This record gives sequence, C-alpha cells and structure tokens, in this order.
Amino acid sequence: MTIPPIRPAGPRWSLRKRLVLAVVGLLAIVAIVIGSISVLALQGFLVNRLDDQLNQANGRSQKGFGLLGQESGDSTSQVFSQERLNEIFNRQAPDTVVAVVSPAGNAAARKDERGDPQLLSTSQSAAFAAVPSTGKATTVSVGGSLGSYRAVAVEYGGGVRVITALPLGDVQTTLVQLGLIIAIVTAAGLVLAAFLALWIVRVALRPLERVVSTATRVAELPLDRGEVALGVRVPDDDSDPHTEVGKVGAALNRMLGHVASALTARQASENKVRQFLADASHELRTPLAAIRGYAELTRRGNHDLPADVVHSLGRVESEAIRMTSLVEDLLLLARLDEGRDLESAQLDLSRLLIDAVSDAHAAGAEHNWSLNLPDKPVMIDGDSARLHQVFANLLANARVHTPAGTDVMTAVSIDGANAVVTVTDDGPGIPADLQPVLFERFARGDSSRSRAAGSTGLGLAIVAAVIGGHGGTVEAQSEPGDTSFRVILPLTAGVDRGSKAKPRGSESVAR
Repeated sequence: MTIPPIRPAGPRWSLRKRLVLAVVGLLAIVAIVIGSISVLALQGFLVNRLDDQLNQANGRSQKGFGLLGQESGDSTSQVFSQERLNEIFNRQAPDTVVAVVSPAGNAAARKDERGDPQLLSTSQSAAFAAVPSTGKATTVSVGGSLGSYRAVAVEYGGGVRVITALPLGDVQTTLVQLGLIIAIVTAAGLVLAAFLALWIVRVALRPLERVVSTATRVAELPLDRGEVALGVRVPDDDSDPHTEVGKVGAALNRMLGHVASALTARQASENKVRQFLADASHELRTPLAAIRGYAELTRRGNHDLPADVVHSLGRVESEAIRMTSLVEDLLLLARLDEGRDLESAQLDLSRLLIDAVSDAHAAGAEHNWSLNLPDKPVMIDGDSARLHQVFANLLANARVHTPAGTDVMTAVSIDGANAVVTVTDDGPGIPADLQPVLFERFARGDSSRSRAAGSTGLGLAIVAAVIGGHGGTVEAQSEPGDTSFRVILPLTAGVDRGSKAKPRGSESVAR
C-alpha cells in the first residue's frame, strides 16, 4: 500500500503573496550583494589610499631619523628627545604614530591635533612594536581611544626598528556611514518595491480572477436537472492561447462547451423519456379502465361461474386498480416535470390537514392519530387537491410502514413567512441507507419497515415534486422510534400573520 506524502501543516500562501515575496526577496538579495561589493570596493580604495599616505609618512620618519644621525646604540630617551621628536613629526599629519624598537627599549609617540608629540603608554607602544618588518602595511588594533591603525616597520642595523602608523578611524567611519546609507536606501527601496510588485501582480492576475469568476458562476448554476442554458464563457480577451492565463481560459471554454453539449443531450433524453411516460400513461388509462370495468361487470353479473373464476376476476380487477394508480402517479409526475397540472388558490392549510388526518384515520383505525393546530387559520396559496394528496401520501406512508398501535402526530406551526407541517410517528424508522434517496422515484424501504401492502415507490417522489412546485421544501429525519417529515410552504403574501401560532391543543382522532 502506497502511503501518501505528509504535507506540512500551516497556512497556504496565495499565488499573489508568493509572487510578491519572491520579487522582494530577489531584490533584497541583489541589494545586499551590491551593497556588500560597494562597501568592500570602497574599503579597498580607502585602505590603498591610506597605505600610500603611510608610505609617504614612513619616508618622512626615516628622513627625520637619518638627519639626526640615528645610531643603534642610542638609548630610548635619546631617540625620543624633544629635539628628535620635533624633527620626526615635522610635516606629519595629526594622529600619526611613530614607534622605535631598540635593544634599549620600546617607545612610541603620537602627534595630537595641536601638532605636539605625545608619548604613548607601554601597552600601546607594545602593540606597535609587534608589527613585523616586512615593509608592507599591517592593520594594528591598539584599543582604547586610538582604535585601529595601518602601520609599516623599517628595520635598521643593530636591532633597531622604526614603525610609522596612520589611523583607520576615518576609513572605518566612512565605511559605516556608507553601510548605513545603503541599508536605509535598501529598506526604503524594498518597501516601495513591495507595493509596486503588489500592484503589478494584482493587475497581472486580473484575467485569472475573471476566469475564476466565470468558473464560480458556472458552479452556482443548477446543473442537476431541467433544461440548462450554459451560456457563461470566459471573455475572448482572457482566452488568448498565447498567454498562460489565456490557455486556462481557453481550456475552460472548451470544457464548458463539452458540458453544455452533454447537458443538452441529457435534457433531450429526459424529455423523450418524460414524453414517453406521459403518452404511455395517458394511453394506458383507457384499456385499464376497460379491463377493470369488464372484470367488475362479469364478476357482478348473474352468471353461474366457478369459484376459481370469480377469484381470478377479483384479482384482475384489483391489479387493474393498482396499475391504474401507478399510471396516474406516473402521469402526474410527468406533468409536474413540465410545470403543469398545478392550480393556485388561497386555502386554509388547517382545514386541509383536518380532512387528510380524518381520511387517514378511516383507512387505518388501528393507529393512534393526533392533530395539533394553531388558533388562527394558516392561509397559503396552492393547489388544494395536490396538497391534499401530499399529506395523504405522508400519512399513508406512516400507516403502511409502521405496525398497529403506532402514534402518528401531525402539527402545524408558523416560522417567519413560512408554514411548517410536521408528520411524526414512533415506528421502527427508515433505514439509514434509504434516507439519502427517500424522495427519488421508485425508492422503497426494505423489510425493516414492515408493510402490509405493496408500494409503487412514487408516493414520496410526488410529495417532493408537488411541494417543489409550490416553492416549498420537504425533508425527513428518522431513527428508531422517531420518524419525522417536515414540509415548509410559503404563507400567502399580504396576510397578517400575527405572532407565532399558539397551538389549540392536541386534537386526538378517536379510534
């Protein structure tokens, strides 16, 4: 067995959000790369320029030592005497450091902003003394207020080395300022790019949104029954096969064309079947009436017929009656499918239910029938005969499919602009597998709902068709010991409905 891959849980991002984030992310990467290269290039340029200045400063330092006749045996105090310091730092830039390393000791001095040489501490001098005598500039981190320097060392005879250094503070400050400017400009540019990308993506995806709107309108159409005019299509501007969205729109149009053809063929087939049922039902009424009439006439005539013949004639007559009922039901459904055979007049739903329950009591005296009605008349617009047939079918369904002694209660209530009729029994219930198809044609219950007589399976289909023709709905809920059919019909417009109906009390119909 193949185990499907587990997808990580979390919110799914829309295509618009992914495109915007991708564009902003790419711009951020490009900006970071360009900014880093710019900072590194400027750093190299400034350091090289500082090294050139350092070489010049180093030349001046060596000249100062040479003019003074530096000898390897001089002590540190002799090296950095006031006269020699003035000569060493002559024409040097402020913050320049000159250090001397000799067998007699180490010493370093710095030219301050006023141009006066200032001796450095022992630890600071030691940092400069560590510069190797390679003749190349080296970065030295002195620490404290001095920061970092670029230094170069020149070795004299007798173990004496002279180190000249220039500060890196200006270079580092320039690089920090440049980095900060790049960061601010990049952040502002990314925000602007995000808004521009969102606008561009929104404009670019509008054709796709129109395609989705077309698909949504098609999905909302009732395609399961009846004649469907599937004229919804993606506009020509959004179905250009040269673009990605256009390919989707063109494919959707082709699919809608195939669906429209299939729906037209289905409707034509249904019309043929419906017309055949109507014609066949209409044509069968006459021969069935003749069969029934001749059988009844022969059975009731003054003929000396054998008992088995009389029994056979009775069965012919009863089956003719049953088949006539089936034909009438089929003819009624065919007419209802065509939107015919329904009249509309104002009627009192309470009076109609009283008659229907009374008829049910007469047909099934072994059941317990009750009726719960509101105080005021419940006025609706509809076909009295067909609505009577609806409630007669529901009550007959409760009578036929439940054992003797079952309580069957019919109740009427008002819910806003609708009248609600509920038929409830405490019988064995409807099988769960039958409930989804309960109102379809020729749907029958199995042996779990015991019945004393046969059923055509059209009674509840007629109920759904008639109620649907009146603009109402019917639904069923069932479990063992509680089966309920709920019929919702619109009340007559303009009639004062008052407050919610108050029950008159339970009117039991005597057995």
